[in-house]
Amino acid sequence: MVDSFEKIDVKIYKNSKDGAAFVAKQIADLIRDKASKGEKCVLGLATGSTPISLYAALVKLHQTEGLSFKNVISFNLDEYYPIDKDAYQSYWSFMHRHLFSHVDIDPANIHLPNGNVPKEEMKKYCASYEQAIEDAGGIDLQILGIGLNGHIGFNEPGSSILSKTRLVNLDNTTRIANSYEFANISKVPRLAVTMGIGTILKAKKIILMAWGNKASIVAKAVEEHVTESIPASILQQHNDCTFVVDEPASTELTRIKSPWLTGECIWTEAMIKRAVVHLSLKLNKSVLSLTSLDYTENGLSDLLVEKGDAYEINLQVYYLLRDSITGWPGGKPNAVIPAHPERSEPHPKRCLIFSPHPDDDIISMGGTFMRLHDQGHEVHVAYQTSGNIAVTDEFVTRFIDFAVGFEEMFGIDNSKSRAQLQAAREFIAGKKKEQIDTSDIRAIKGLIRRGEAKATCRYVGLSEDRCHFMNLPFYETGAIEKKPLGEEDILLTMELLRKIKPHQVYCAGDLADPHGTHKVCLEAIFEAMKRLKAAGDPWVKDCWVWLYKGAWQEWDIAEIEMAIPMSPDQVKKKRFGIFIHQSQKDSVPFQGADSREFWQRAEERNANTANLYADLGLTKYAAMEAFVRWHY
Repeated sequence: MVDSFEKIDVKIYKNSKDGAAFVAKQIADLIRDKASKGEKCVLGLATGSTPISLYAALVKLHQTEGLSFKNVISFNLDEYYPIDKDAYQSYWSFMHRHLFSHVDIDPANIHLPNGNVPKEEMKKYCASYEQAIEDAGGIDLQILGIGLNGHIGFNEPGSSILSKTRLVNLDNTTRIANSYEFANISKVPRLAVTMGIGTILKAKKIILMAWGNKASIVAKAVEEHVTESIPASILQQHNDCTFVVDEPASTELTRIKSPWLTGECIWTEAMIKRAVVHLSLKLNKSVLSLTSLDYTENGLSDLLVEKGDAYEINLQVYYLLRDSITGWPGGKPNAVIPAHPERSEPHPKRCLIFSPHPDDDIISMGGTFMRLHDQGHEVHVAYQTSGNIAVTDEFVTRFIDFAVGFEEMFGIDNSKSRAQLQAAREFIAGKKKEQIDTSDIRAIKGLIRRGEAKATCRYVGLSEDRCHFMNLPFYETGAIEKKPLGEEDILLTMELLRKIKPHQVYCAGDLADPHGTHKVCLEAIFEAMKRLKAAGDPWVKDCWVWLYKGAWQEWDIAEIEMAIPMSPDQVKKKRFGIFIHQSQKDSVPFQGADSREFWQRAEERNANTANLYADLGLTKYAAMEAFVRWHY
């Protein structure tokens, strides 16, 4: 019964790499099977961030196991319109960058929608694309991703189940979600060419992949009714469709979120907490007000059978929630509190906050950051990347004007500096659409963000020697797309950890940031800590790692192990700290699907956490920052 709520087969993998490896094997087996019969293998391919790991796995199979693509015919789902195929953001460029240029596929067998067909000829062109699929014998295996609004391909909510390849208008939520590929939202095309849902459903087999922050829409697509308002739900009507998801994308499935409804459940302390918190919020009752009838009527009678009286269960969960709240994130000195989230000793602690971008520290845990310093701990901040790609050209010209004006005002005659600044200004003035910045421009943008980060640390009270700018190499591509985690990234992280020997490490556990930087930064820390532990570094056994969420999400209330309350004045102080990052204010590049500024997101998220604790029957605070401990 574990998957009895799911109307589509769902396979869950620990991470996207493992999920992509499974899908790559399915594709490889199909290609080889078709080749052994002397047949062509017709693949429907997708683009976006989701299939990148799949294409990397296929390229690896080609290079290491000799997987040949000579018998493959490919048809891509969609393309922006209008867009030149050579543009970096075009799906033609994407597919060649990630797959086609690295395998032995015949270029004549590659088919992608043309984003430059005159609009008056588009209907005829789309009909020819449909016919090309038919002439190839139909699609043997269609690969899909899923949008946050449930779109597949660029079939937005409301698309007909009978729709074919056509020109479509992109929903604004889709344009915002895809804006990470462009300099800003205004650059994202408003139209696209896409295969229709009817076209997709003709494929003999369909595999949809979903990673990270897609949990809510995945659950709706596979567990709720078929509706054109969630296009992916229509896949329930296909007779051979599989969803392949990672653990974060599975969290809203009933078998994961409420396993007690799917059959037998092992009632661990964490599971009891999750079930009771879920019940309390569902019924809008405090934890201590829940009755045995509430448990029985909501699928939790087994918990009563195993644990007995409802009130005793309520008390257990209430104490777990109460004990997670503390104003002492570094531990309360000279106190013995067994249930406290952190140790009292040693005090003061050496604390290392890893910040993927130069503002994640203040945005995600600014209140905790300031409290750690105010309570006497030795706080360090490690800015893992330069964040240079998130600075607009307009902001650079503003700083160039300042630098030039400064030299003129004080009579500084530095011809080399003047020439570099003038070259930078001319580059920006003549910059072509989506052209990658020069190394000088990237350096200026990185310097802007470094200055803001230093100012934030001074605002909190840290000296400059507590600021560490790592500039991890994976980030420094000059493009939106980053390199995978590399050995140098891990070694740099290990070097800093060994230098500081922290008692506490804070790092971003938020994998929902739209360009994946948080994920790579987190992987670098995890791998570094594991290696240091294996190497026997003595300080590691006394180091606790706490994960905070970033600007896009918060921990589920039942997962939180340490909650740091904030007063209204502390909320305001944190806000002013965020405002120091002026290059990220008002218009945020690559902001994902959330149009709010970062300070607004942080305040609403922190207030919501506090409200949830209050709804569960705990003390009402103005705001709370939340953490989960990682055990390694």
